[in-house]
Amino acid sequence: MDIVLIFLLLATVAPFMFMNLKRMTLAVAQTILLVGMWVYYFQALFVEAPAVLSIPWLTFYLGLILSEVAWVMMIIHIVHSTAEYHKNYQ
Repeated sequence: MDIVLIFLLLATVAPFMFMNLKRMTLAVAQTILLVGMWVYYFQALFVEAPAVLSIPWLTFYLGLILSEVAWVMMIIHIVHSTAEYHKNYQ
């Protein structure tokens, strides 16, 4: 469960990255999925793991996918802005 907690913490940052990239619809979607991710985590931790293809299960895995998209978009944005900075600096 430790690795799941790490993924949850990384996914918790994703809405802020979407807001920084000015993608408000994705930020709202990730926030909604994030609530389901935490419900899934606490349900799996204290009760039992939710059934496959249930609402908490879907929100957890869709939230993981969307948070990965946020991290990739942020990395691309950082690399692109750094390249522009170096181009303008020279």
